[in-house]
Amino acid sequence: MTTTSSSTTPSAPRFAAVGMVVADMAAALAFYRRLGLDVPAEADHAPHAEALLPGGLRLMWDSYETARAIDPDWTPPQGGTPTGLAFECAGPAGVDAVYAELTAAGYTGEKPPWDAFWGQRYAVVQDPDGHGVDLFAPLP
Repeated sequence: MTTTSSSTTPSAPRFAAVGMVVADMAAALAFYRRLGLDVPAEADHAPHAEALLPGGLRLMWDSYETARAIDPDWTPPQGGTPTGLAFECAGPAGVDAVYAELTAAGYTGEKPPWDAFWGQRYAVVQDPDGHGVDLFAPLP
């Protein structure tokens, strides 16, 4: 007797994107463009935007209105850092330069550059929604 199964085992989901909800799409995208992400200008007024990252991962942004369209009871997180992203810079001097450029442009510096005990030059700056964005590079 041969038994056949009509069900198939689905493949495991593949991690493909990181999503963030932002209060002001244009302000958020301007910040991430300064970090080198390629986001078209017309996305500034869209309810959803995406940037393709190296390796095929995507970073996605949704407006508060989009989040509420998905879940009418959604509210912005209160307190703490709701999402953290990290950008590797071109060496320790790159961390200092990117931090200086972002804070000079008016973004909030959360932690100025320092030599971390784990062997990296590190700094943290906040995007317009208060998301902590880490800047790092290996120390020589």
